[in-house]
Amino acid sequence: MHKLMNDYLLGVEIGGTKLQLAIGDESGRLLHVEQGRVKAGDGARGILLWLENNIPGVIAKSRDFGGRIAGIGVGFGGPVETSTGRVLASMQIHGWENFKIRNWFEDKFKLPAVVNNDSNAACWGEYRNGFGAGTSNFCYMNIGSGIGGGLVIEGRLHDGQGFGAAEFGHTYVPDWTVGDVPGAAQKLELLCSGWSIEQRLRRPGYVPERSALMRMCCGEIGAISCATLGAAAEGDDDFAKAEIDRVARSVAIVLSSVLAIICPERIAMGGGVSGLGEILLAPLRAHLKKYEFINSSGRYELEKCRLDESIVLVGAILLLKDRLARA
Repeated sequence: MHKLMNDYLLGVEIGGTKLQLAIGDESGRLLHVEQGRVKAGDGARGILLWLENNIPGVIAKSRDFGGRIAGIGVGFGGPVETSTGRVLASMQIHGWENFKIRNWFEDKFKLPAVVNNDSNAACWGEYRNGFGAGTSNFCYMNIGSGIGGGLVIEGRLHDGQGFGAAEFGHTYVPDWTVGDVPGAAQKLELLCSGWSIEQRLRRPGYVPERSALMRMCCGEIGAISCATLGAAAEGDDDFAKAEIDRVARSVAIVLSSVLAIICPERIAMGGGVSGLGEILLAPLRAHLKKYEFINSSGRYELEKCRLDESIVLVGAILLLKDRLARA
């Protein structure tokens, strides 16, 4: 077994526009983190340019901690072919289709690289070092600009046929936005992701004039965000509470199927929308209780993830460590 002596590992998170780099050790402890953002319109090219400009400095900084970088672990915001590190596509950023991102990292930085879907990486990080620690079956769901997730089954990260799995955002739920249309359904991501929620709230006429949301944004609906929705609900605004309840119900429908099929011991919620905290998690638990099957009743917990902003970085580093240990 390959032993990582005094080596450090470089973690990379590639989101829609959010980018993170970290120096970590083989336990997933992060020693240094750098963050950046690029414009979505700059596409894959803009992200690659940022990485090319910023990674060398982080690699050099590892010497400040008395070590060197032994490899690069990447969590990418979209489906990838795990065995080759080839991006299938990004649902939000153009220019990634069929891009061989693992090869790009290895060619540019002359280090071994491992690439996983960011939600899979997050799931593994939270399973090993967060709310999932000590369980055998674990579920992670991310609600951010998109919706993704990961599953650990009998202690192993579930990756389907090697192209990812647990794509919760691409499962279908009843579509409450179209009125009384029997059988109308929509992807969870297109109803409950942060981008979808904000697009809906910013639609003229969607938010009632009497809602506290209109006062909070001074009538400028383009300024409404998920954060202001949460604040309005905390302030007991009826519309805001009802909107969050609709989101919670839709997420619960998907998670109830996960409970029935996988029966995880714990479910961790991550991503910016989950940062709303109990104003979202309390109705989510209530709806999930209504929909759960008897096989999981009283046998699971649902909480916000514990690794917060570091979750993808930690998971990417731990997945890299596992791969190097098998080399």
